[in-house]
Amino acid sequence: MNIRKIDDSLSVCPQISTDDIEIIAAKGFCSIICNRPDGEADNQPGFSEIAAAADAAGLEIRYLPVISGQLQDQDIAEFSAALRDLPAPVLAYCRTGTRSAMLCSLHENRNKTPS
Repeated sequence: MNIRKIDDSLSVCPQISTDDIEIIAAKGFCSIICNRPDGEADNQPGFSEIAAAADAAGLEIRYLPVISGQLQDQDIAEFSAALRDLPAPVLAYCRTGTRSAMLCSLHENRNKTPS
């Protein structure tokens, strides 16, 4: 897993597998956000598989799929709400981590207080 830390409460990474869940929990993550739609690739584990493994490991998980190249304002709002609701630290993932990183950046920009 190539986990990239955004800040103390949020990190992003490429697609995870059910085998990664124990490692994610051992690294201290409390929650996972999936930003990858099911069925994007034939070899991709479905969200329900990841969710079952996360539940078994005591992690909270949220499904917020974003279609590549089609990020919408609603996606940012839902991501921000998830970050408010889920216990930190949170690990967000998609195919390469890019969509999740973009959501993080847009969330931060939206929530900045103007100077």
